[in-house]
Amino acid sequence: MKLKNRLHNLALTTLTLLMLSAATVMTAQTPADWKKLKGNVTMYLANDLGRNGYYDQKPIAELMGHMGETLKPKCVIAAGDVHHFNGIQSVNDPLWMTNYELIYSHPELMINWFPVCGNHEYRGNTQAVIDYSKVSRRWMMPSRYYYKVVSSKGTTVRVVFVDTTPLIQRYRNNPEVYPDARMQNMEAQLQWLDATLRDAKEDWVIVVGHHPIYAQTEKNIVEQEDLRRCLLPVLQRFHNVSIYACGHIHDFQHIKMQGDDIDYVVNSAGALARDVKPIDGTVFCSEKTGFSVIAADKKQLSLYMIDKEGNVIHTVSKKKLNFHKLYYLRRATRSFVFEH
Repeated sequence: MKLKNRLHNLALTTLTLLMLSAATVMTAQTPADWKKLKGNVTMYLANDLGRNGYYDQKPIAELMGHMGETLKPKCVIAAGDVHHFNGIQSVNDPLWMTNYELIYSHPELMINWFPVCGNHEYRGNTQAVIDYSKVSRRWMMPSRYYYKVVSSKGTTVRVVFVDTTPLIQRYRNNPEVYPDARMQNMEAQLQWLDATLRDAKEDWVIVVGHHPIYAQTEKNIVEQEDLRRCLLPVLQRFHNVSIYACGHIHDFQHIKMQGDDIDYVVNSAGALARDVKPIDGTVFCSEKTGFSVIAADKKQLSLYMIDKEGNVIHTVSKKKLNFHKLYYLRRATRSFVFEH
């Protein structure tokens, strides 16, 4: 009996030590750990921010700046809803200060921000979101949809920004709440996207929109169904899109569908998150707030999901096939079979 109790106590002690060790690993993120995330091209991905600094917005903004001292990101990809609720009224709206300028004020965040409009921006004046580029040095939004090539140390990444709200019928059909949505030409955007992806010659292609194509959500599923119908076929056409990244759902999700080369990433809110559960295709999901770090070199593209403590809670990793080696391997294989 005594031996049994000793074994029981030993098991409990071992389990406790393992749990403490795991907790230590999760909380032991330091600049030395963050340095390992850096690629030839390093970028931030953030969205669903606008809470006037409340909840987790200001702490996450400060974390982005602190990590930036190590990572030196080239830019911030802002995947919509920088301004929540009813968007903004003009380039002089005070929300620009309380949601953005005074929150993301760390020196390492004084870099280019490349945004798209979310559904909340579409409740207000979306042209003012674009026009703010003439006011702010770092707000770089030339139009509703566009692309940017980010390059460094021989690595190139084409980031394609799409305007998803006008592609969804429930927004187009509600002009009283989303007045600008139905005014946008869906077909023109899809034709532009087709040409932009067809012409892509960079090492990696990432497409960014506000709304998900695949995600678990309590929101209306017709949003995803509309995007699967009109947007998804274009993304899949040239087999060169590595990641489709979005926000909107306020949690982290990584979804991989069978037979599809694209990894679908939902980036969590940078202020206030929601519960989430796995669905068909879920690789990972978490209800934590945070942002993501995207890192690329010639052979690998990684997206690191970061919680508000600065921990990497999940990694999406894509590797390039060495097509030259594959070509010569196939030739050698054919020669071997022929000769023998």
